[in-house]
Amino acid sequence: MVSKQYPRLGETVFHEILENGLHIYVDRRRDFQKSYAFFATNYGGMDMRFRLDGAWKNTPAGVAHFLEHKMFDTQDGNALQDLAANGASPNAFTSSAITGYFFESTDKFFDNLEILLSFVSIPWFTQESVDKEQGIIGQEIRMVEDDPENQVFYALMECLYDHHPIRVPIAGTQESIAKITAGTLYSCHKAFYTPANMVLTVAGDVDPEQVCAVARKILPQESGVPIDRDYGGEEDQQAAAGEKELTMEVSSPIFQLGFKCDPAVRGEEWLRRELTGELACEALLGSSSPLYAKLYGEGLINKNFGYGFEVYPGCALMAAGGESRDPRKVRDAVLAEAQRLAREGVDAALFARIKKGVYGAKVRGLNSFENACIQLAQNHFAGVEYFRFPEIFDAISQADVEDCIRRWVTPERCGLAVVRPGEAG
Repeated sequence: MVSKQYPRLGETVFHEILENGLHIYVDRRRDFQKSYAFFATNYGGMDMRFRLDGAWKNTPAGVAHFLEHKMFDTQDGNALQDLAANGASPNAFTSSAITGYFFESTDKFFDNLEILLSFVSIPWFTQESVDKEQGIIGQEIRMVEDDPENQVFYALMECLYDHHPIRVPIAGTQESIAKITAGTLYSCHKAFYTPANMVLTVAGDVDPEQVCAVARKILPQESGVPIDRDYGGEEDQQAAAGEKELTMEVSSPIFQLGFKCDPAVRGEEWLRRELTGELACEALLGSSSPLYAKLYGEGLINKNFGYGFEVYPGCALMAAGGESRDPRKVRDAVLAEAQRLAREGVDAALFARIKKGVYGAKVRGLNSFENACIQLAQNHFAGVEYFRFPEIFDAISQADVEDCIRRWVTPERCGLAVVRPGEAG
């Protein structure tokens, strides 16, 4: 096992690649009572078309999320209950790009780790249990469909993207999950829940070698074959549609404004793109920016206004949203400010404050074991060491950020989704 120190962060991470291809990272945090384990697969809501056993498979929307729900079932009961009985706090999530299972505990860490690795790697489904789960997830989907913030987000994805599966809801639809069978789940587990397509990250005062020993004991010896994925080909740089409007029972209009950014390649450039995008968001939209003060002063946004930058395989986007009496005025003001910054540049003193603030937030985020483990896993799948972010961050210049705003925040790349008050339709 190799240990690597990150002096600027005061962190030491142990790394091992098992014979079956699984990468293990242990962020050794001495003298802490609690420990955290995160076991993730490079498989999310976007991965609906892939090659398995030499043939392309098209699966319904929502399979990755459905599979996450069903993985806790075991022949002997339910893994959630087993972990809770051992004093652990377990859970799981599915995003567009990954699925992760995790627990936090202050005692019996390695007993709980065995349970985690076992139930995630050994699927057990029956058609009866799948049929029952369809009803449960169907209720969850109905709740999401009644959530204006969720609906306006996916309306924005449809504005920005013509065919990339980021535009498809992670949980799927009532119609899509009705097509899921036990066979579908077994096929997707076979494809994506293989050691070489997964990563185990741990934070806490635990023995890294013992973590590896447990993984060797529980997990399959075979690595699995690499899986080809199809996201529908490269997207145009332009947004697929300028606007989309919905009506729902809301008291005032809510909106999501987005810009279609250049996708990132794997490796260090991935993390650099993510960090540069975050800085661009702060410079253009952040609470310290001139634009924010203008929009807030004119009553076009309120304290619910939020923004962010996201990178996924094959796509990247900048988005902002909240409540507004006139979302189109917000869009026009953002575009005008981007043009001004392209001409005049970002104020140097403001950029220095923004860069210091973003860096500080990143460092403080590592105080969370959960955040550290998830970041290690996500960046592993992207082909980069997350704890190298200080060096990558240092190299990002004001000119880099201004160039991103100039190229990305344009009318051609812009999409606006709005939910207005009225009857749902």
